[in-house]
Amino acid sequence: MKTGMLALTAFTLSVFFTACKKESRPPEFKLNVVASGLTNPMGVDVDAADNIWVSEAGTGANDGRVLMIKPNGKTYIAIEHLSGFINEGSGEPQGAAHILVEGNTLYILSGASLYRADVSSFKPGDVPINASKLLREDVGSFVINYPFKNNAHDTHPYNLTKGPDGDIYIADAGANAIIHRLSAGKYSVLAEIPGFANPTPVGPPMVQPVPTGLFFDGQNFLVTTLTGFPFIAGKAVVYKVSLGGNVSVFQPGLTTLVDIAEGNMYGRVVLQHGTFGPMGFVANTGSMMFINGSTTQVLTNSLNMPVGLKQVNGNTWYITSMGDGTVLKATYN
Repeated sequence: MKTGMLALTAFTLSVFFTACKKESRPPEFKLNVVASGLTNPMGVDVDAADNIWVSEAGTGANDGRVLMIKPNGKTYIAIEHLSGFINEGSGEPQGAAHILVEGNTLYILSGASLYRADVSSFKPGDVPINASKLLREDVGSFVINYPFKNNAHDTHPYNLTKGPDGDIYIADAGANAIIHRLSAGKYSVLAEIPGFANPTPVGPPMVQPVPTGLFFDGQNFLVTTLTGFPFIAGKAVVYKVSLGGNVSVFQPGLTTLVDIAEGNMYGRVVLQHGTFGPMGFVANTGSMMFINGSTTQVLTNSLNMPVGLKQVNGNTWYITSMGDGTVLKATYN
């Protein structure tokens, strides 16, 4: 009888500890390729039917595109011939950047313009929409003519999001500013993002912040910065920008940040573009990580020059990889 009781007790304890062990299993991170063969994929968003919309930067010769990608990876060209040019300041192509899906409207930043497309009637296989037929706003002219304190004299409307007032807010990576779109063609400057003194002998005396991603957390915008040349490790900052335009530091000590998403209980999610070396950005050194205002938790540090990030739910994100020409699906559960 005693032997039987001991066996039962041992079995009960075994079940208990096994259950505890299962409950404490750390979440598992996975990356899967959704679509490949893309040319410089940039922005990414998802519509109500789970279609994935992705912008392709192009070469700066008015050849930017927007693709519709079905959840199974089948890819269709939705919009083509988006504006682009070679930026005189950086010498780099400035074509299609980030996008935003709002109901049936697709907002696209390309060149120095903001496009609006009604995509409610677009079906896979349709003839691509020529960008010349879309509504287009000249964001760049407003920015170039605005009397910024840092006298940027440059514009690169790069990323955008919807604010609590329903208006569109734009991160201009050239002007180092957050632009408030009050209505079609009417803009104001919400905030200027500060640069910092260059601690190295390489590059200019002041390093530009280069704002890239922005996310509204219910009270403030969180703004990621890439930083300009020489892309010093540990100098990128996530700033907090109030609706009144006050700028403060949310989290410092990061590197070449390109986008941000809501995240979950572990913190906000940010993307690091990569490590900058003697020959430029090093392949497969991009990261996806949680941040909480003070610490970081790296999910992966082998992404190939990631650019765009879209959260689908609390444990699923889409990522554009410029280096690989892919759209990735990341899960953490």
